Amino acid sequence: MAKDKNAPRYDKDGARRVMRPGDYFSDFSGQLALGLMSNIVGQLNYFYTDKVGLAVGSVGIILAVSKVIDALTDVIAGNMIDHSKGGDHKYFRWIAPQIVPAAAIMILMFTVPIQAGQIPAMIYALVTNLILSAGLYTFIATPFSAVMTVRTHSLSERGSMGLFRAIGNYGAGMLISILTIPLTNMLGGTQSAWIKYGVVLAVLVLVLFAICYRNGHKAKFACDYTEDLEARPDEEEEEPVPFAEAMQMLFKNRYWVIVLLFNLITNITNAVTASGGTYYCKWIFGNDNLVGVIGALGLLATIVGFAFSKPIIAGLGIKRTISFGLLGAAFFAGIRCFAPTNFVVYIITSLLGSFVQIPMMSLYGVLTSMTIDYNEWKYNKKLVAMSGGAIGFGSKVGNGLGAAVLSLFLVLGAYDASLTTATASMRYSIYGFSNYFPVVINLLMFVLFLGFDLEKKLPQMREEVAARKAAKK
Repeated sequence: MAKDKNAPRYDKDGARRVMRPGDYFSDFSGQLALGLMSNIVGQLNYFYTDKVGLAVGSVGIILAVSKVIDALTDVIAGNMIDHSKGGDHKYFRWIAPQIVPAAAIMILMFTVPIQAGQIPAMIYALVTNLILSAGLYTFIATPFSAVMTVRTHSLSERGSMGLFRAIGNYGAGMLISILTIPLTNMLGGTQSAWIKYGVVLAVLVLVLFAICYRNGHKAKFACDYTEDLEARPDEEEEEPVPFAEAMQMLFKNRYWVIVLLFNLITNITNAVTASGGTYYCKWIFGNDNLVGVIGALGLLATIVGFAFSKPIIAGLGIKRTISFGLLGAAFFAGIRCFAPTNFVVYIITSLLGSFVQIPMMSLYGVLTSMTIDYNEWKYNKKLVAMSGGAIGFGSKVGNGLGAAVLSLFLVLGAYDASLTTATASMRYSIYGFSNYFPVVINLLMFVLFLGFDLEKKLPQMREEVAARKAAKK
């Protein structure tokens, strides 16, 4: 007898499965577009200093200030979205108006008017960064992040969504790292070349967001299956919580605080790494085009890492997978400290460091959804968008601090982009942010995450929430 394709599907926990292959692809497309936007920002430090000619210290200030302001908008956006109407489908309605402007800003951020002088150029760089990150990216990423929690009740499907999103984010990082320097150099290596590159990225971002929105706008969510007892409680609109009260709830949720700090520290490292590799290849190995070679090799490590992500997570569990990633990254960065000029050692440790962290990166969305479930258990309020938006606060402050850390290292090393050979102080500053800093920061994150024990407690909490809802009927 042929299998009924429309028959309800359930996971091992009894939650209804609602995702189809096309849903995962469109979700991946949205994350890939967001990843392109965020990862190109990681290249701006190098673009501003070596291609536009902005002062090193001012670049750090621009990126740090823009990210701090940007982070505040995440909390505001989350609160606005939580207070809006439309049930679980409202999140994609927030994304639609941002798509075309998001593509446009991908071009405009490279058109820095340096010919007008340092001050006007700095102001322009700050404003375009704020429009990109604090405005457009925030009002796409915040509702997009919330979708993972409301789209499906199945932890297995949430895990798969997290994996596809991690692939999209990592894939964007790989594309940016592989293509940016070689392509812009091929186009002439000037600011004009970067503007042309921005046009290509803008078209790609526009298409990817359009795919994501078209599917998400039409797709069925868990709440649409009214016969599913697991979905029924979410049919009612959650009563909005005042901003101050919601923030107080979140900061009393220690698991949310841990994930907030985890995102903060992780993104400091990511921001440093995003630009750090270009400086390393240019000044330590003598050729910035090597970034593309390393990125291409990194793509292989990424593919292998994602292939093993699900079995690693299934075998180790959430907490031990994160410990595996953090300790592994610290170990391989530590090896580079003893052979900082060896190109082979640099490549191998970078690839292995990326590989051990990929399963951990697949869990970011899952961790956020776990803290939202804890909110519901503790307060009878999920605070979906605000939880994700406020955690985005940590991510963006982390990016800003990462840019500031990178600039601080460069300033301490008396960085001078006009030189043809790096001075001793420049070399040691690059060793500092590329090798020593990752050791310290990953060990710090490992200690921080020791207090996250929600993985074992959550099944019992969900049973209690279900019992409370059943008692109200």
